[in-house]
Amino acid sequence: MTLRVYNTLKDAKEEFVPLEENKVKMYSCGPTVYDYFHIGNARAFIVPDIIKRYLEYQGYEVLHVLNFTDIDDKMIKRANKKGITVDQLADEFIKAYFEDTDALNIKRADIYPKATDHIDEMIELVEKLIDKGYAYQKDGDVYFRVKKFAEYGKLSNRNIDDLEAGSRVDVNQQKEDPLDFTLWKESKAGEPEWDSPWGAGRPGWHIECSVMSTKYLGEEFDIHTGGVDLTFPHHENEIAQSESCCGHEVVNYWFHNGYINIEGEKMSKSLGNFFTTRDILEKHSAEVVRFFLISKQYRSPINFSEANIKDAAKSLARIENTVDRVEHLLNQEATAGDAKEEYLFELCEDKKTDFISAMDDDFNTSLAIAALHELATATNKFIDDNDFVLTIEVKKGLEKVKDTFKELGSEVLGILTDREELENELVPDLVELLLDLRSNLRDKGDYEAADKIRDQLDELGIALKDTAQGTEWKLDS
Repeated sequence: MTLRVYNTLKDAKEEFVPLEENKVKMYSCGPTVYDYFHIGNARAFIVPDIIKRYLEYQGYEVLHVLNFTDIDDKMIKRANKKGITVDQLADEFIKAYFEDTDALNIKRADIYPKATDHIDEMIELVEKLIDKGYAYQKDGDVYFRVKKFAEYGKLSNRNIDDLEAGSRVDVNQQKEDPLDFTLWKESKAGEPEWDSPWGAGRPGWHIECSVMSTKYLGEEFDIHTGGVDLTFPHHENEIAQSESCCGHEVVNYWFHNGYINIEGEKMSKSLGNFFTTRDILEKHSAEVVRFFLISKQYRSPINFSEANIKDAAKSLARIENTVDRVEHLLNQEATAGDAKEEYLFELCEDKKTDFISAMDDDFNTSLAIAALHELATATNKFIDDNDFVLTIEVKKGLEKVKDTFKELGSEVLGILTDREELENELVPDLVELLLDLRSNLRDKGDYEAADKIRDQLDELGIALKDTAQGTEWKLDS
């Protein structure tokens, strides 16, 4: 099956064809780093992670750029409140961003540009827009002429006449038109500022992404992602700026993930239901939170509630328990018999086909997870059958089941990983516990039981060496 994606720009699903064979260039709108990111942001960061994982799984080389907005009104206000510089605030929350995304098993992007590192390029782009007649200066500010860009509104399907009719009277009398938006703004006293042809100031929000995306990905690239709330005005304005400068479409596919509601209501600080991802990770495991966030197809809205997160935990546990059960059997001795593994191999291939079909349908993680559940259910039924015999051939089939869960669950969806890390962390503690038990048995003269522990550890690939300083151990390679 061919990968088909929903392109917001076309308002339809279409075949995904990258500009360059087997290579994909993707840009994602990152956080404004003035606070911990909220659960809605977390979904916007997980979506490109899933897209990149799946594209790489299918053999594509993906170049992913995600920006940090490290200068805007919110940052200035927050830094002043904390009594620190804007740069210090940015450093604090960029660090926090990586801590929280690492916890959610979100792979690192390839490039993380910061807005303040690209001021010169932003000034250059604004100058080009002025030269082309798409922008104008008023005192220390520069604005974009929305009506000069004939296709304005094409991403969000908004009619410019409707936008004009619905716009309130703009208190800024410097603008030629209330719809015009800021490219460069004059700085106020005490604010961070950069020199420009229009005086000291700082860039507008929208110009940042136009500059950083095209600098690292070129004037034409494959994918741009972001939350649905960014469709208008941010991405609409980004298109207007970039295309007015370049003279052609810059982004081929626009992907927008759906909203997250809290207990059925839109998340809002005024409603008291605003939760940062860090808040939620204090109550729920990161793997459960990630599983919850991918449990719906990315364009669908999702409702965060305690009941739904508990359901997600139970759903994930059903898959994990099957993997545990398979791993337990793989550690058992095979018995004689002629039971074959063909069923398990065929089952894995069938569910893998279903999984890929789901992901090829606009990255439908909901149906992909359903394929993993079906694999788990069928595997459990196979094991529970009265005629089940753990032969060497059956163990090969169970190994295939384990590998399939790892391939699809871990590598593509980024789940079923915490348990492996936990097991690795527990091994040293468990071995030390057994060594203490063995030492106590030897002190009591029960050498037979002590030797049995040594022999069983040896069978597990853990070699012991008794020294004057105590017993040392290592995993045999």
